[in-house]
Amino acid sequence: MPTGVALHDVRERLFEAAERILARGGPSALTSRAVTEEAGCAKGVLHRHFADFDAFLAALVGERIDGLAGRRAELRRVAGAGSVTDNLTGALTALFTPVAVAIVGLVTSRDALRARLRSTTPVGIPLLTEATGVIAGYLAAERALGRIAEDAALDVLAPTLIGTGHLLFADRNGAPPEPTAVRRAGHAVLAGALREPGA
Repeated sequence: MPTGVALHDVRERLFEAAERILARGGPSALTSRAVTEEAGCAKGVLHRHFADFDAFLAALVGERIDGLAGRRAELRRVAGAGSVTDNLTGALTALFTPVAVAIVGLVTSRDALRARLRSTTPVGIPLLTEATGVIAGYLAAERALGRIAEDAALDVLAPTLIGTGHLLFADRNGAPPEPTAVRRAGHAVLAGALREPGA
């Protein structure tokens, strides 16, 4: 790694390398050595910028969580347009990329990482908890527009949608589930709460 490279560039290079490893081999393939080799960096580069490997992993998860802000804004923008079920199908498909699914596996399999993330995500599973908040916010916007029942229990519907989505996308060796399967599952969860024609 050449000297004088900005910290941000190093971080991004290491994060991108980690995500490629996660997509290929899952959480068990992710080691500090694998990350630096994938990034084409000297072995000590990661430890010059992060206190330890769990600090690096916590920052990686934090980047993914921060990225949910864009998904939240996009869903708020489409509230009231199209079909609630179709909007959620798109959102769940975008949320549960192979890397995101692998990151959830990483978080659940590393106690030290989960403990470190408790400062930002005190309950639940980091990334899934924040994704649940994104879905709940969208459902609240649709409820305000009258497309979701006023008495709908969003605190139950949102985590149910996230849990269903995770099960549909997790541990797949081939292609992701068909959009029709995601739509059918989402519609089943929301059926009693929808107040729009053709939802």
